[in-house]
Amino acid sequence: MTKLLAADIQRIQRILPHRYPFLLVDRVVEIDGTRSATGIKNVTMNEPHFQGHFPGHPIMPGVTIVEAMAQTAAVMVGTAMELEDRGMLIYFMGIDKARFRRKVVPGDVLEMRLETLRGKPGGKVWKFAGTAAVGGEIAAETEFSAMMDLSAEPAA
Repeated sequence: MTKLLAADIQRIQRILPHRYPFLLVDRVVEIDGTRSATGIKNVTMNEPHFQGHFPGHPIMPGVTIVEAMAQTAAVMVGTAMELEDRGMLIYFMGIDKARFRRKVVPGDVLEMRLETLRGKPGGKVWKFAGTAAVGGEIAAETEFSAMMDLSAEPAA
């Protein structure tokens, strides 16, 4: 049995280039190599997108839910491949089969489950399938591909 890894916010920030207001994963609680991961996003009213999406009826935009899933996948790969402090940049290449099933609102805890469909250590292009749920109820699901670039200079 493989020992599952995890990533707290300090490790996440050592892997991802994203920062407030665009860092959208708070922790990754289960990382099974480059096979799968479960990430957590605590949704709060303090997030800037709620100012305009929608006044009086705050709803987390679907694109930010998909981005949170992508960040979880990047943390999974970065943790499994020990890419902390390497200045990795990640670029979407495609988003497929995106479906949104329920609203995500302030106070929700978004649980993102990702699995690798294609990709291998040392490879640049990866494909993932993911779901995002609140209290066990699916909020969104999608497949996406991304390119991981290690040629950038590490952040200071």
